[in-house]
Amino acid sequence: MSQIKLTIDNKTVQVAQGTSIVDAAKQIGVNIPTLCHMKLEHVGYENKPGGCRICVVELEGRKNLAPACKTICTEGMQVSTHTLRVINARRTVMELILSDHPAECLTCVKSGKCDLQTRAQELGIREIPYQGEQSKYKEDKSPAIIRDMDKCIMCRRCEMMCKQVQTVGCLSAINRGFESVVAPAFEMDLEKSTCTYCGQCVAVCPTGALSEIDNTRKVIAALVNPNKTVIVQTAPAVRAALGEEFGLEPGTLVTGKMVSALKKIGFDKVFDTDFAADLTIMEEGTELLNRLQKHLAGDKNVKLPILTSCCPGWVNFFETNYPDMLDVPSTAKSPQQMFGAIAKTYLAEQMKLKREDLVVVSVMPCLAKKYESQRKEFQVNGNPDVDLSITTRELSQMIKGANLNFNELHNEEFDNPMGESTGAGVIFANTGGVIEAAVRTAYELHTQKTLEKVDFHELRGFEGIRSATVDFDGFPLKIGIAHGLGHARQLLNEVKAGTSTFHAIEIMACPGGCIGGAGQPYHHGDTNILKQRAAAIYREDAGKAIRKSHQNPFIIKLYDEFLGEPCGEKAHKLLHTHYFDKKPKVK
Repeated sequence: MSQIKLTIDNKTVQVAQGTSIVDAAKQIGVNIPTLCHMKLEHVGYENKPGGCRICVVELEGRKNLAPACKTICTEGMQVSTHTLRVINARRTVMELILSDHPAECLTCVKSGKCDLQTRAQELGIREIPYQGEQSKYKEDKSPAIIRDMDKCIMCRRCEMMCKQVQTVGCLSAINRGFESVVAPAFEMDLEKSTCTYCGQCVAVCPTGALSEIDNTRKVIAALVNPNKTVIVQTAPAVRAALGEEFGLEPGTLVTGKMVSALKKIGFDKVFDTDFAADLTIMEEGTELLNRLQKHLAGDKNVKLPILTSCCPGWVNFFETNYPDMLDVPSTAKSPQQMFGAIAKTYLAEQMKLKREDLVVVSVMPCLAKKYESQRKEFQVNGNPDVDLSITTRELSQMIKGANLNFNELHNEEFDNPMGESTGAGVIFANTGGVIEAAVRTAYELHTQKTLEKVDFHELRGFEGIRSATVDFDGFPLKIGIAHGLGHARQLLNEVKAGTSTFHAIEIMACPGGCIGGAGQPYHHGDTNILKQRAAAIYREDAGKAIRKSHQNPFIIKLYDEFLGEPCGEKAHKLLHTHYFDKKPKVK
């Protein structure tokens, strides 16, 4: 690609043709403030509607100011990014935006991490000279996400993520002028829309217009209730990101400190969702082998490829968009729900507790887990298997609220019997990890041979769609992997058309997998942060004494004492589920 030269703030820079002024300025360390602009390196998308006008710059020979995010560099261009004219224009724009924005910074969920707040501070805004009518919209509370559109600045980042990256198409700009807002069609509530609760819109929202349902108050209420025994499970992705909330580098493993913090907060038992991930592999892996055996025996009715079912955002997606394929995904519950089902039966029995007196809390990197835990099929007489789900961010707030110096906490171990896990369980956090864990176990169960090489590097990576063929002792097992719902749609369309050649497909709703979940510390599309988290997960896997799910001694004991055999009658009743047609009906 040909190069061009231009000058930015009297500094010469050479860039490729087609480069925006914002990106050119970054190359020489010049920061141009933005609000609507966002570059998502991990998915290859860029949001630049040019609507906010905070990024305006002055160009020699041009009368009006130019938005730096949308203006493409040209040969010899002379750019000034911080002249008095530019600063005055940015301040005026910011003052106008703030004049229609609630002054609720003290109580806003995004306070301290709000891009609008940060830009206002950078511009030295101390008063709003423009007074007038403010927008008033109804608050929309779904099981996982809150929409407070009084705080929307029409940056349309959420629309880009929902439409282009995830291809869900739930959010779009509607109405005109002062009444314009980003919302589902006909301004319906999220709960009635095609929303999957993946939460990626929340992850990119620059203000508090989109946020997760906060369950921390309910968790605290349970902890102080003397009649309740409160246990907690922590998802594998949390340990690789929680430290970022306390100033640690991305990818710093804080497993032991996290356990210590949870015990000091007051949880009666602290368990690892990795245990349930191992359990998931026993069920999902057995289901895969059962389908393969039928396929090899010539059964033309067997449903292949089998699709993983660990991700509730992805489950919502196929229930809404592919209701005619509900018999294709695995029926295995997610690790969160398997943990809850075993906790409210086997563990409650061990602890001599009534089901309703045991409160199960989960710490997840995901917003869809909040919705999943409320699904009626995961309840027994109205009592849920998982009572409350909180995000990594919510946990960090609880730790800070408890006045714990997280970085000085000593490492502690998970409790047993549901705290012991293998390396296969921990890699569920990464895209490709679920299917890699499944292959480690399925290979040995299928071939009755020891798998010496447990690291399947061909299943790892950050490409949106990946494929690999794994040699199952002479049988070529063809595997597909997709992360991000837009990529999932591509593979599903192939399955629907009958052109897919895969035997098994892993899908995760969030780019990067659970490490990039919408409940994690905000990464703002920085691929390096996601890669560092992923590397941390693989380090923990490599350091485990046992790295195959079927060798977890507590899993073996659970089947011997309680469940029977994988995919057996009792296991199927407790650990498997069914799916529903959620496609919106046209009246």
